[in-house]
Amino acid sequence: MSSIKEITSPSDFSAHVASLPPTTLFVISFHAPWAAPCAQMATVLSTLASEYPVTEPPTTSWVSLNAEDLSDVSEEYNVTAVPFLVLVRNGQTLETVSGSSAVKVRAAIEKHAAAAGDGAATKTTETAPTTTTTTPSDAAPAAATENGTDKEEETSKEDIFKRLANLVKAAPVMLFMKGSPSEPKCGFSRQMVAILRDNAVKYGFFNILADDEVRQGLKEYADWPTYPQLWVDGELVGGLDIVKEEIEGNPEFLAPYSVNLAAEGLGPDTATTTA
Repeated sequence: MSSIKEITSPSDFSAHVASLPPTTLFVISFHAPWAAPCAQMATVLSTLASEYPVTEPPTTSWVSLNAEDLSDVSEEYNVTAVPFLVLVRNGQTLETVSGSSAVKVRAAIEKHAAAAGDGAATKTTETAPTTTTTTPSDAAPAAATENGTDKEEETSKEDIFKRLANLVKAAPVMLFMKGSPSEPKCGFSRQMVAILRDNAVKYGFFNILADDEVRQGLKEYADWPTYPQLWVDGELVGGLDIVKEEIEGNPEFLAPYSVNLAAEGLGPDTATTTA
């Protein structure tokens, strides 16, 4: 019977992909340790994998990845929620399933595993990938939510938005992240902190895990569904990809907020804040 292999590094993932024959159905499960539905999905996938025999060459290959620790791989497959399943053959994404619906996951895997015997492996470039989505209760945003259900709002949206309007201006550069700069709780936040550090930026930060009201409300206030979020002078810059693009297009993008410039009295002088 087949089993699920835990991939712990990008190099291990690349090596595993390179070892697969083009006909193998590659089942990739993205998870996060804080999301309860992921534990349920792990059980479902383990049971499904056991139903497929180990063959040579392999007809199926099953792996599991921490979506936050392997953020580069997550970005490659557009993972925005966990649990998140990706079915791949011959380098082509056949289908994705977001959420913990065992019925939808089984149906997707059985469909594409059965298709291997019909010559589908040679047709993957001709078929557009499909996406199966679930209700919010089945999936949690990978970089934005924790284990458990959302609590009912205790204050009005107007009050929340007033609070957020002040928070995003708490410092000239504000980072809303998962965890703290010294202990980022996701790979995306870790990379954002590294960018700010490399550019000697003085910034405030807010740990969105410490406040569910902010974590949920800021997504709507900013019209930006994931974290981390970087705000400059009260305006949203965006997430990790957008910040990288800004710096690539203009290496001096964050220069006005650097520690050195502030020390010379030429730029904003702000203390790092926590929440």
